[in-house]
Amino acid sequence: MTRDDLLTMLTEQTAACALAREALLSESRFVVWDCLIPANRHAHTYRTRLRRMRQRKPEHAIPGLAETVDILERADDELLRLGQINTPDGAWTFMLFLNTAATAVLACAGIAAIPRETD
Repeated sequence: MTRDDLLTMLTEQTAACALAREALLSESRFVVWDCLIPANRHAHTYRTRLRRMRQRKPEHAIPGLAETVDILERADDELLRLGQINTPDGAWTFMLFLNTAATAVLACAGIAAIPRETD
């Protein structure tokens, strides 16, 4: 998959897609893995992350995560590919959920790096 392919697929699936597109345009690294995993397994994982993040750091916005969980739950046992975009400064990671052929992005969630608390 090329950068241009991925740019074309990132439209308005979730609130994080525009940010992910900007990251790709700024030469962020990206990868799409070959393994296929049922959407409901991803939904469980990201629903848990969303719940924990809201409990621990409610002030940290997670663009597209709630929307992504909804999309993954609706996709149920459909097999999906997972992709990731990492900004050069490490400030953002975007998780991408693609169809089996990697021809469409179904959902995208942005996760900001949380600064570690120091003493």
